[in-house]
Amino acid sequence: MKKWYVVLFTMCFMLSSITIILASEKETGKKNSNNNDQFQLGVEVLLNEQLNALEGKNVGLITNPTGVDQGLNSIVDTLHNHEGVNLVALYGPEHGVRGGAQAGEGVDFYIDERTGLPVYSLYGDTKKPTPEMLEGVDVLLFDIQDVGARFYTYIYTMAYAMEAAAENDIEIIVLDRPNPISGLNVQGPVLDPDYSSFVGLYPIPQRHGMTVGELALLFNKEFDINADLNVIEMNGWDRSMYYDDTPLEWVLPSPNMPTLDTALVYPGAALIEGTNVSEGRGTTKPFELIGAPFITGEDLAEQLNAADLPGVRFRAAYFTPQFSKHAGELSGGIQIYVTNRESYDSIETGLTIVKTIHDMYPDDFEFRAENSAGVSFFDNLIGNGWVREKIEEGASIDEITSRWQEDLQAFKDVRREYLLYTVRTEDIKTIVTSLEESGDILDDNAAHALELHLSAVNQYEKKNQADKVIKHMNGFKVLIDSQKENELITKNAHEMLQAKADAMIKIWE
Repeated sequence: MKKWYVVLFTMCFMLSSITIILASEKETGKKNSNNNDQFQLGVEVLLNEQLNALEGKNVGLITNPTGVDQGLNSIVDTLHNHEGVNLVALYGPEHGVRGGAQAGEGVDFYIDERTGLPVYSLYGDTKKPTPEMLEGVDVLLFDIQDVGARFYTYIYTMAYAMEAAAENDIEIIVLDRPNPISGLNVQGPVLDPDYSSFVGLYPIPQRHGMTVGELALLFNKEFDINADLNVIEMNGWDRSMYYDDTPLEWVLPSPNMPTLDTALVYPGAALIEGTNVSEGRGTTKPFELIGAPFITGEDLAEQLNAADLPGVRFRAAYFTPQFSKHAGELSGGIQIYVTNRESYDSIETGLTIVKTIHDMYPDDFEFRAENSAGVSFFDNLIGNGWVREKIEEGASIDEITSRWQEDLQAFKDVRREYLLYTVRTEDIKTIVTSLEESGDILDDNAAHALELHLSAVNQYEKKNQADKVIKHMNGFKVLIDSQKENELITKNAHEMLQAKADAMIKIWE
């Protein structure tokens, strides 16, 4: 009996240990995959493979606390201590190089204590590096983590730096990093250039679905910056990956961007900043908590859940912001929970929240005041003046969102030319070959049928015929479904090919 007790205890302990390990892996969001073993950030590719790009040059670095490698080593310290690099100046975006400033706070010139290097602010009065700031610099490096939203200011710090580099005959190198909310979904209205500002400099959508490197290429050509630009790509990242699909730890890109969940809701929830409702600044859940003293949380949650938006639910919540809007006041509202991030539309969700509060509390809700040109900060965020007007006129969300689809599609067609991490028919053919070699494709004729179908799609791909590519890749999905049903390919092959087909369709939509 004692022996059986020991065996049972041992088995329970092992099962408990496995459960803890699996829970830990789920908590951190890390996935054990060969892809992660091969993953490299742009900065790591620079240091490991392309350091000759800095040889014999005085280097200026634009970065912030997110400029780290996978070991969380600061690029500032790494480059400063590297005998093959002559780092001569640092430049900080909003929040500063070391991340000590809150949103909207200016940062003055200072000397970095750790390195003794001059630190120039690129936020506030001077957003573009001046010739004096660039004196003695031969090449600018840009290494900052973006969050995937049009109004996150770091991408315009990059654009202004590119302009300055072009004007002063200096090379600029962008060290690429992931789009944390994936590179597939592109959502929201394209900015009207008449509403250009530092929270929206160029006509791109609210959720642009690009990395900083891809944006740099698009900005450089489409908006005639014409800088001497070099983008150092990542290794091992593909467009379907969210930040927790990578081996990277989350480093706060800014004080109010504490988690990936924040980044996921931000492209839409940040519209609340253009109103008198709190976007959750001053709480532990900025942009996930939304409310005001005049809101009853249960009523708002009920109305928003009744809208049946895809991939999201709302819970009544009460909170007291410690700073920013309604500081020290108990506010009623909601917390946003993304239940399916593939179907979730951040912009439609954010707009629905704004409109619902507007309609429920007409005597209390306000858009931010207009400036002398008749533009509200809400207009700057949404990228036009007509959405605010439509909300005030009582237009439906469908009426509003349908109006921007044509411009959004036009942007997608332009965007496709600048994607560095993409899925092509040749890539899927390579996967078919590897699956055949691994035994996951169980029939030679099945492999041939897949390759034949992909060859046909390739012809439309070469001609840039998006509708034909989408149509025939959907046909490819039907083919692999049939092969799985008839046991010609394994479940693993089916899942892998399905994922790649979905990603390719998304790119061409």
